[in-house]
Order: sequence, then C-alpha cells, then structure tokens
Amino acid sequence: MNNNFTNKDISAVKKFLKNKDTILTQSTKVEEFEKKWSRWLGVKYSTFVNSGSSANFISISILKAINKNKKKNEIIVPTLTWVSDINSVIMNGFKPVFVDVDPTTLSMSTDEVIKKINKKTLAVFITHAQGFNGFTDKLLQELKKRKIILIEDVCESHGAKHKKRKLGTFGLISNFSFYYAHHMTTIEGGMICTNDKKIYELSKIFRSHGMVREAKNNQFEKKMIKKYNKLSPQFIFLYPTLNFRNNEIGAVLGINQLKSLNRNNLARSKNFKIFLQNLNNKKYWTNFKVNESCNYAFPVILKTKNIKKRDHFEKILTKNQIEFRRGNAGGGNQLRQPYLKKFIKTNNLNKFRNVDQVHFFGYYIGNYPSLKKNKILQITKILNNISL
Repeated sequence: MNNNFTNKDISAVKKFLKNKDTILTQSTKVEEFEKKWSRWLGVKYSTFVNSGSSANFISISILKAINKNKKKNEIIVPTLTWVSDINSVIMNGFKPVFVDVDPTTLSMSTDEVIKKINKKTLAVFITHAQGFNGFTDKLLQELKKRKIILIEDVCESHGAKHKKRKLGTFGLISNFSFYYAHHMTTIEGGMICTNDKKIYELSKIFRSHGMVREAKNNQFEKKMIKKYNKLSPQFIFLYPTLNFRNNEIGAVLGINQLKSLNRNNLARSKNFKIFLQNLNNKKYWTNFKVNESCNYAFPVILKTKNIKKRDHFEKILTKNQIEFRRGNAGGGNQLRQPYLKKFIKTNNLNKFRNVDQVHFFGYYIGNYPSLKKNKILQITKILNNISL
C-alpha cells in the first residue's frame, strides 16, 4: 500500500481533537460512521469494531448464540482465507469443513460447497478473496433452497458486486476490514453488517463484554433486569466475550475515507484490467472473472509447478524491489497451517489442488489508487521476462 492516508484525513483528525471536552473512546463519531457505512453498503445496521478479525469472531459467536439445533455444528469454509475466519469457527465450537477454490475467483468452488452440504451444515462462511465476487447464482439459490445460513467475509472486497448489488448485502451477516492495506482504512478496524435487528443488537452486546445495556433496546433491557434482579442493572453480562470496541479517531478517519472510496475503487479496477491485459497468460493465471470485481491487489499465480523456477521468480522480484506476498490471502492453503493439526486429523491434500497451486506458486502485489500506468507496465514487463 502507498498513500492510504491523505492530508485531508489528518486534517479531519486534527479538527476533531481541537473540540472542547473531546471523547476518544467509542461515542457519537462511531455511531455516525456506522450509519454512513450502512448507507454506502446498502444495509440497515452496522457495528464498528477494532478489526476485521473481531468482526469474524463476533459473527460466528452470534451464530452459536442463535443456533437452536445443536446437531447442526458444521460450517463450510474456504481453504484460501485469513486465519481468523477459521479460528472464529473453531473457537466457537463448530467444525470447519473445507472446500477448494475456484481458480477464476480464488473464492470457494460452488460445486464443492454444494457437494459438502449435509444435515449437520449450519452455515457457509464465504470469503470474497482479494476483491473478487465469490458468488454464483447456483450457490445462492442452493443455500436459499436448503435454508443454509450465509456469512460473508468481504474484508478484501469493498465495493465488489454480484449482479450490480454490493457484496456484503446477501448474507445474514457480513464482515469488513479497514486494515491499512485494504480499500479504505481506519488504521485498524472492522465492521459487522446485517439487515436483522436482533443480530445487530447481539453484535453490539458481543462487541462490549457481553453487556445487556449495549444493545440499546429498552424493552429487552428491562426484561433482563427483571430476570436477573440480583445483579446491578448496569452490569449484566449475557455472553462470554471480550472488548472489541473501536474509538472515535478511527471513526473520524473512516468517515473521511468513505468520501473517496468509490473514486479509489474505480482506479483500482482500472489498474487491475491494465495489469491483466499485459500479463503473459502462458506463464500466469489470467482467466479471472473481473466483471464487478474490485481488487486491492494484483494476484500473480504461476502456471509452473517447478520449485526452482518459483525461487528464481522470487529472486527477480526482490532484485527489482517489487514487494510481494506468497500464498495470496492468508498465506495460502489453511490446511497446511500448524494451528489446525489438532482439529483436522485427516485431510487428503490431493483434493485441494487449486488452492495448493496458489499456496506454492501464488502471490499478490499491491494495487493502490495512485499507482501509475507506466509503473504497472514496468511490473508486467519484468514478470513477462522471467524464465518460467
């Protein structure tokens, strides 16, 4: 990422700090940001938290709280995602069921998801990876028909759409990240979005120690005070959770950054098309579904399976000072990570060939709004000249 903070962002924070009796912890600016974000996205409710990972965790915690059928304890997850998606499932006592990725979107394979739905499936937790739209009509129709809950991780895909409708408006709950390198930033931060009032109130309770009063629902609060009449009305903790609140400075940054999000997204999309059009499709994957995508990074996935050629590729990029990350989102195939060993005892990695290609031979390079065309062409020229 480069230049993700502007002088206007800094000025907005300075102006805010000059106010008399300024509150810095969660207050009115957080509420203002939540409302403006909801309008931008097209949902009824949003809850600002301290990271996208916290948004993931709270979303799955809510699923656990509302799940009335305890036999439904499986959640279908992608193999290519950020670690917090999987940890959120495990830490809430659910079993993650993994599927391979679609090479045209780097998101979950629709056929794989449908194949793994069974009577124990509670939800599908989809990651719209690196700005791509991970949906197909077939997937959405099947989930609706079988009454499977949909949770969206849109942390890397602000503004991407499916049939002109923004991602993050399809699922029961959706999560966003405002990490520094993403489409917009609050330094660290995340958002939980929903159209369901009960889910919204639970998200605020889970955000803040599990306290009843955080729901801001007077009728519900009175009911809980009556039920737990031996407790202080201000300190009734309904669920085991932690403090995931964000602060007023983050909200001020978010409000200001939101003003330029659409414009910046158009620049990113234009950059990505230039990049793909000039990349050698004999050496790299280029057959991505770019329509309605909004990519914050350039995916570079080698077609070779030769480790020596891959290592040579990395040396060339390092020599030319092109910053990269191997494995794309979350470092590649999550099934290969040590944290999963005690939870996933058997897995046949041969069944996950697409994500394994990304794991060993996939990268991403930064794509930001101020990136110039001549620099993109310079990068593609270097990539195309590498012997693979």
